[in-house]
Amino acid sequence: MQGLGLFLLRFVVGLVSITHGLQKLLPLWGGSPRDIVEIFDAAGLTPAFALTAAIGIVEVFGGFLLVFGSYTFLTGLLLVVTNTAVAWKLHTINGFFIACLFEVGFGHGYEFMVLLVMAIMCLMFAGPGAISVDQYRNRVRSMLEKSKRS
Repeated sequence: MQGLGLFLLRFVVGLVSITHGLQKLLPLWGGSPRDIVEIFDAAGLTPAFALTAAIGIVEVFGGFLLVFGSYTFLTGLLLVVTNTAVAWKLHTINGFFIACLFEVGFGHGYEFMVLLVMAIMCLMFAGPGAISVDQYRNRVRSMLEKSKRS
């Protein structure tokens, strides 16, 4: 059951990461790259366009890697760093709680980012679980080592 729990956590966190990244790269779900660039620029995150694209790419590809449980620790580390930096620069000034207006860039606190970063860190330290590419790779590596010893 632990493998299923880690899979579900990986799947949901990866999916959230993918959707947030796509919103930075494409005009989807009420947001657009232009909106994100303006928000980053206003917060002093420069070069805003390059950071928007880089963070979007990390979130999309990192999300896919998390869903499949591939390179989980390294992927998690990249996602923790990017999410922590964005939370620090954009959300801490608004306090802890997310605003109820749900307008892009309007007063959102950092509570969601804390939850997301902690979920990613749990995956980093617990490992991807039994239902993952990392686990499959480890089993194959172990079988190859055993066959070499024989």
